[in-house]
Amino acid sequence: MVYHANYLKFCERARSELFFSKGLSPAINNAHFVVKHIEADFIRSAKLGDLLEVKHELVELKNASLKLLQTIWLEDVKIFQITSVLAFVKEGKPLRIDESTKEFMKRTLC
Repeated sequence: MVYHANYLKFCERARSELFFSKGLSPAINNAHFVVKHIEADFIRSAKLGDLLEVKHELVELKNASLKLLQTIWLEDVKIFQITSVLAFVKEGKPLRIDESTKEFMKRTLC
């Protein structure tokens, strides 16, 4: 069985990899997205050695935050889902997401 905290790690790594695969850093002009709130549903268990796929969907995009739905699939079976609210911050304070970053999010996550 896969330990429950690992599903969160898988989603975090997949989010970072999404940026890296597009040639971007998760930090944008010394600002970055931080998790403000999460809701997780553990639907089924995975086993060590299972090949899992993480999918992303942008649910909502606001001026200084976004809501992201991530699902983990084992073949064609959804086994985990997490809805995260991510705040865009710089030096610990909310920062307006610039238009180019918003467009990137829309193109990449929709």
